[in-house]
Amino acid sequence: MEIPKLINHRQTPYIAAMLVIAGVTLRLLPHEANFAPVAAIALFGGAVLGTRYALGIPLVIMALSDWLIGFYAGMAYVWGAYAMIALYGILLRRSHFSKRVIFGGLGATLLFYLVSNFGVWAIGYQYPPTLAGLLQSYYMALPFVRASLLSDIMYSFVLFGSLELYAYIHSHRQAHKQVART
Repeated sequence: MEIPKLINHRQTPYIAAMLVIAGVTLRLLPHEANFAPVAAIALFGGAVLGTRYALGIPLVIMALSDWLIGFYAGMAYVWGAYAMIALYGILLRRSHFSKRVIFGGLGATLLFYLVSNFGVWAIGYQYPPTLAGLLQSYYMALPFVRASLLSDIMYSFVLFGSLELYAYIHSHRQAHKQVART
């Protein structure tokens, strides 16, 4: 069953609220650096929910959790990366489950890595404003990529897998209703 037909528009605000609560909670709990669900939630929102929700959910998660954790320089780049990931999720809307999880997770990790570390370089506090400084910013961030990739794929699997399970159960219920009517 196609995703847009599976979730009706009345369910969307509730799904969005659950994603925000989960995203903020998991971001606030102790975790390995860069092992957070925000990219996967942004990807899922883009692939499953409307564009407004897709962009709004990760930004609300970041606004609430950054308000509690503390604001920081380069925040706009991080938030922008999540907005780009949500837009990337929209491109994956009609993709098969495995493509959404694997290519979605890989793409989300790459987008976040490129945009956020460009931001670290661009604000100019840690690296010189040269090509060498930009490359150094990317090099110094490499240890964090593993955790990002693992969390993006794991959380994407959980989110998209839950939707696939829902679709499976929903289609079997529909089939049983058809059999009962005959």
